[in-house]
Amino acid sequence: MIVEGIVTSVDASGRLNVAPMGPIVEGDFASLLLRPFQPSTTFSNLSETRCGVFHVVDQVDVIARAAIGQLDVLPEVEPAIRVKGFVLTDCCRWFEFIVDRVDASNPRTLMPSTIVHRGERRPFFGFNRARHAVLETAILATRLHLLTRQEVLDAIRFLLPAVEKTGAASERNAFDMLHKFILSHYEDAT
Repeated sequence: MIVEGIVTSVDASGRLNVAPMGPIVEGDFASLLLRPFQPSTTFSNLSETRCGVFHVVDQVDVIARAAIGQLDVLPEVEPAIRVKGFVLTDCCRWFEFIVDRVDASNPRTLMPSTIVHRGERRPFFGFNRARHAVLETAILATRLHLLTRQEVLDAIRFLLPAVEKTGAASERNAFDMLHKFILSHYEDAT
């Protein structure tokens, strides 16, 4: 099963990177199969340090901003317990992991990883239709190089009513930010 969330990683000097990621999860988070694209900061950091932290979050605005490189202010963090890295203070659960190996033979790297420590801060609030729509739109925003313009715009038209009907201000704002980013990408490409 793929679980969308946030990965924090650090480079050799300890500089924090926050990125959305949807690893394949085995069992009750017994292990993760991370699949970062090359070249990305997450790929570089995990290849170099071989560890990080995966977070289950219920605030989609962080995922949305991180997906499009507009995470202007990094979220609050505290040091991880078992790995060199950081845990988001506003998360539901977190999983510190060690990268077992790196298969960089394709643009989407495979990084099987073992969970070495886990924690829980608060219950998962849950996703309504608007939060799912924002999450899907954030994923679209990271796939603009893989999908046609028409596929992306059709998906946005499909997702918009869910945000309008079930979203609060935070979901509407996140969706609008992603929509503007996507439209700007296509305007810049012409």
